[in-house]
Amino acid sequence: LAVCDGVRAVPMAPAQDYKRIFDGDQGPNTGGMGSYSPVPGVDAALVEQIVATVHQPVVDELARRGAPFHGILYAGLMLTAAGPKVLEFNTRFGDPETQAVLPRLRSDLADLLLAASRPGGLDDVALDWDPRTAVSIVLASAGYPDDPRAGDAIDGLDALAPEIEVTHAGTALRDGILVTAGGRVMNVTALGATPSDARSAAYAAADGVVFDGRQIRRDIALRAEERTT
Repeated sequence: LAVCDGVRAVPMAPAQDYKRIFDGDQGPNTGGMGSYSPVPGVDAALVEQIVATVHQPVVDELARRGAPFHGILYAGLMLTAAGPKVLEFNTRFGDPETQAVLPRLRSDLADLLLAASRPGGLDDVALDWDPRTAVSIVLASAGYPDDPRAGDAIDGLDALAPEIEVTHAGTALRDGILVTAGGRVMNVTALGATPSDARSAAYAAADGVVFDGRQIRRDIALRAEERTT
């Protein structure tokens, strides 16, 4: 993710997502089953390299064409021995990466986006990040991704700790009852001093939210935990 002001691309914190429905990257692709930030091994130098070789050339070319880009430029990347390779671009925040990135952002998001709306508005902007790890778990409905089921009652949200962030996606209120209404139902996100702490808190919270047919991957940020223990 990078925020752009038509002239410059400013990197946001890196995140990793998980596309397959089942643990171990098995099963069909989804919109994303979870994410975490930061990513061990993706240090500030690598982030700067990625922005300089991926995001900034796009910003420069659009400016050259007279169509300066202001906003969020999302690059889905694969890191290889030959350097980062672009899988996709989106001109929006990535989902579910954003659910792990924004809880770590200490800078004011509204001020950041307002600055990005002005040509060169990001020249003096330095983003402030929480050093802790954020882990975000997707709770998916029965049948997702092929034939997601709707209408299952959702329980347990009221008992979550206040520091847990819940991002609703495929939910609806029917007769005063919260029910599933889409494939990816919600994200549950927790911060922790280490990847292990963040994973434990995120999974404890996710396990407290129940509905029939709920699907959760159990290996979100596991590699980050293993690399830091």
